[in-house]
Amino acid sequence: MKFGIFYELSVPRPWGPESERTVYLNALEQVRLADELGFDQVWCVEHHFLEEYSHSSAPELFLTACAMQTQRIRIGHGIVVCVPQFNHPVRIAERTAVLDILSGGRLEVGTGRSATWTELAGFQADPDETKKTWDEIVRCLPKMWTQERFSHQGRAFSMPSRAILPKPYQKPHPPLWVAVTSPGTELDAADRGLGSLGLTFGGIAEQETKIAEYRRRIRVCDPVGDFVNEQVNTVNFLYCHEDAATGIKTGQRLAGTFNYLAAQLLAAREAYPTRSYPSLGLLPQLRQEAAGPGDGARVPEGLCIGDPQRVIEVVKRWESVGVDRINFLLNAMETVPQEQVLESLRLFASEVMPAFATEAAAPAAAG
Repeated sequence: MKFGIFYELSVPRPWGPESERTVYLNALEQVRLADELGFDQVWCVEHHFLEEYSHSSAPELFLTACAMQTQRIRIGHGIVVCVPQFNHPVRIAERTAVLDILSGGRLEVGTGRSATWTELAGFQADPDETKKTWDEIVRCLPKMWTQERFSHQGRAFSMPSRAILPKPYQKPHPPLWVAVTSPGTELDAADRGLGSLGLTFGGIAEQETKIAEYRRRIRVCDPVGDFVNEQVNTVNFLYCHEDAATGIKTGQRLAGTFNYLAAQLLAAREAYPTRSYPSLGLLPQLRQEAAGPGDGARVPEGLCIGDPQRVIEVVKRWESVGVDRINFLLNAMETVPQEQVLESLRLFASEVMPAFATEAAAPAAAG
């Protein structure tokens, strides 16, 4: 089991001159500490136009700052929106290669196609096309990274033969993932030999069934890249405190605030009914769980909140159903004061991580 941190970079109103900078600087301080403590990865999403929820429209710049301020932690660029109206595929290949070079070969690349009407309509992208263009782009990316010259005639884009430079530092190329929010996307990941970057908060039993099918199908996959990335990565909330009641109360407030904010998003399916988006993704669950900001009526199954012993037990349950990595959301709308976030990370590293460390890779302790 490996552990990472995950950023939406949410910025609460009212916005002042320092609001966004404070969120970014707090996140960078957390990343530096996570690197010292032995966390394995830091991920940052790409979103556009989503007020308060995510001010992360240029994650490659934030992640470059992370790479330059850390030594070991892997850099998760994900998801990159693989829709040509958002990002030209060549620019994805170029930017990720540079980030891999600057990080010394620590890059992981998550792919996806966006799920909100706010974003898709903002870029005038056709929701009926995004699944097709995502598929085309993830098949092209490894070729652009590895071939001396690349040309393409396709649906998403076309180009004459060119040398796409620079090339990634990792050989043959960085690991590829796909964001899993809608039912069935984990199967798309398996069929293409991609890691499953789960962005759902479903129950443990439900996830166990999906992971088992992912494992079965990836064994007979036709990989889009030069290797199969058979890993299951999930997202969770983290608030670890010596007092269980305090940890649960603060963790509930963190999760409830995020759920309430996310539930306000306008899903593509709601505004533009299409078979390309067969479900509302996370929204039904989030809307059911979030009666209001900080709703703390109950502790949803599988959340990593509470004291170290409770968090260990929850992580072991996720481990038992086949999860390889857990990425933690540490804050939402700056609900948790920065020093408490840092103390939670330190406590998790000192009390929880040793229960899952191998002898060869024990986490370091940082003050």
